[in-house]
Amino acid sequence: MSTFRFQTLKETANRKPVSVENLDKKSVIFGSNVFNDKAMRQYLTPEAYKAVKSAIVNGTKIDRNTAEHVAMGMKEWALSKGVTHYTHWFQPLTGATAEKHDAFFETSFDGSDPVEKFGGGQLVQQEPDASSFPNGGIRNTFEARGYTAWDPTSPAFIFGTTLCIPTIFVSYTGEALDYKTPLLRALNAVDNAATAVAKYFDKNVKKVTPTLGWEQEYFLVDRALAAARPDLTLTGRTLLGHTSAKGQQLEDHYFGSIPTRVLNYMRDLENECMLLGIPVKTRHNEVAPNQFELAPIFEETNLAVDHNSLLMDVMQKVGERHDFKVLLHEKPFKGVNGSGKHNNWSMATDTGINLLSPGKTPMSNLQFLTFFINTIKAVNEYEELLRASIASASNDHRLGANEAPPAIISVFIGQQLTAVLEELEGVSNGKLSPKEKTDLKLNVVGKIPDVLLDNTDRNRTSPFAFTGNKFELRAVGSLANCANPMTTLNSIVAKQLTDFKKEVDALIDKKGLKKDEAIFNVLREYIKQSRNILFEGDGYSEAWEKEAAKRGLSNHKTTPEALKAKVSKKAITLFEELSIMNHVEVEARYEIELEEYIKKIQIESRVLGDIARNHVIPTAIRYQNTLIENVKGLKEIFGKDFEQYAKEQVALVKEISEHIEAINSKVDQMTEERKKANNLSSTEEMASAYCFLVKPYFELIRYHADKLELLVDDEMWTLVKYRELLFIR
Repeated sequence: MSTFRFQTLKETANRKPVSVENLDKKSVIFGSNVFNDKAMRQYLTPEAYKAVKSAIVNGTKIDRNTAEHVAMGMKEWALSKGVTHYTHWFQPLTGATAEKHDAFFETSFDGSDPVEKFGGGQLVQQEPDASSFPNGGIRNTFEARGYTAWDPTSPAFIFGTTLCIPTIFVSYTGEALDYKTPLLRALNAVDNAATAVAKYFDKNVKKVTPTLGWEQEYFLVDRALAAARPDLTLTGRTLLGHTSAKGQQLEDHYFGSIPTRVLNYMRDLENECMLLGIPVKTRHNEVAPNQFELAPIFEETNLAVDHNSLLMDVMQKVGERHDFKVLLHEKPFKGVNGSGKHNNWSMATDTGINLLSPGKTPMSNLQFLTFFINTIKAVNEYEELLRASIASASNDHRLGANEAPPAIISVFIGQQLTAVLEELEGVSNGKLSPKEKTDLKLNVVGKIPDVLLDNTDRNRTSPFAFTGNKFELRAVGSLANCANPMTTLNSIVAKQLTDFKKEVDALIDKKGLKKDEAIFNVLREYIKQSRNILFEGDGYSEAWEKEAAKRGLSNHKTTPEALKAKVSKKAITLFEELSIMNHVEVEARYEIELEEYIKKIQIESRVLGDIARNHVIPTAIRYQNTLIENVKGLKEIFGKDFEQYAKEQVALVKEISEHIEAINSKVDQMTEERKKANNLSSTEEMASAYCFLVKPYFELIRYHADKLELLVDDEMWTLVKYRELLFIR
């Protein structure tokens, strides 16, 4: 074992567990660092409090005078907690959060009269330099102006000694430059559409709120060991490395006893989450070694997205305190499960009803079926766009493996609900007889709660599965910002519900059908039209790929292929019709995501070439020289008969030479393909070249490097191995 690796492992073995002090009850500390309802009541005037609550519930604007009062109260609350700075916290299209800190501290022109100052203007709007953020060609680099604007629906919070104010981020000309702005528009669209449909069943419904519960999977690796791997440091995943003899094959890690060091990290992380109002509830070991999961209680979607984005930052900072490197990449290790971020989605009314949960009466179950079938229809109509929403260079490694759904989008609802839909499909077209109404309500609709009670089916290969009272979008990657798929999902459901209401109203107004009859007739047609998207079998099988092709479902296995759906006429029409994004914003995002894909593959290619030539080959040559010296020594001792004693060493020298030659030639070829790709003028062509001409060399080079890892003396090998990375010490 190399000296560096030995010292690194010795440090890890001798490290003492990080102790976590006894904490108060979570219910006591929850939201302590959040400017939540309790804090607002204490620090705001009654008028300012009402204005903020109205903005949250009804979307009303807060005038500048009221903003001054809110800023004053927010500042006093923050100062009481030792805060020194404030920032507009936003989510640009980089995949990370962004912040620029300003001190409350100010002085007069001559430097006298220092004071802590924070006004309504500073709360409501700031002007960060937008030139270095991705914009997809919306603006020139020299046009640096961009604006962040306060989002009162997501409460301000304190992180460290900084007051963080969640904001949207837009360009000087008004186009969205972030994830939050389109998401808020999509949530508003689905609220309007779903509320209108919900009124068929309850006139008292005034608002529908989409909810989200994400499940964050991640790996923990010792920081010192991770630092010894250039690929982990620079790309978030291992580009080389032979699989460990023991991996996940014994299935002993899943839900197993949590290692003490990891548990200390989890407790510390949960404490930070409680202070920040992130309602984390579940923690457990995942399938792969060193892989874990954290999941919260469901929240309103905008807040849930903010909380997940914040969590990913907090995880890294807490990890540093415990000498862990947190890996959020979807596939950091070859040969073991990757990480996802299942997005559990539903809709709830302001009257307290989950629209994707059946009730105790036929009417409530008809409401459930309405939203259930419309969601399926929405996915059927826009499956390509939904696939595009989860596309990324890192998620491409995960989709289709044994821990993630395939690239083919389908909907799983279970055998029992499939049977219900088949019965509904048989409903007569037009007016229902009294007997048909009775049979339908008692024998089909009325039995849905019992069906769901006994429906324990699960399909881990389904990208979009119904799981009792919600849909689970399983295809989202662990590194992703939830806003991207949630914007798409809520948009397509909003569009579908809008179309549904038009069709139902037309049957009522023009054909004289009663409301229930009109709803049944439209749902019946939707079931017929959505058959292709429903699938209950093995999503990994070749048979399903062939069947999906016959059904006309897309199967875009790479990001460059998948992203094209984002700029289709159908997609642009959808987003423009719902006022979520205009064609400029849609096209800009397409360009940004392609560029991000190119840059990530480019970085991985360069890192792989560097490691191969600066670590793998020199180490292999050093060991080869040792073997050669051994052969020379044997020749001196045995003379002409040395060959029978040096046969294995000579064969090993030849084998090492073959692998070295293969790595060198493949790195040269990969570099040439990269140069060609860089000279292409079209972003689409460049992304395609990196995907199909550069990236294939990764596995070819890895194959030979991993073979050398097995051949070379362990003491000489400079890179930390899988068996050392994958098991917490």
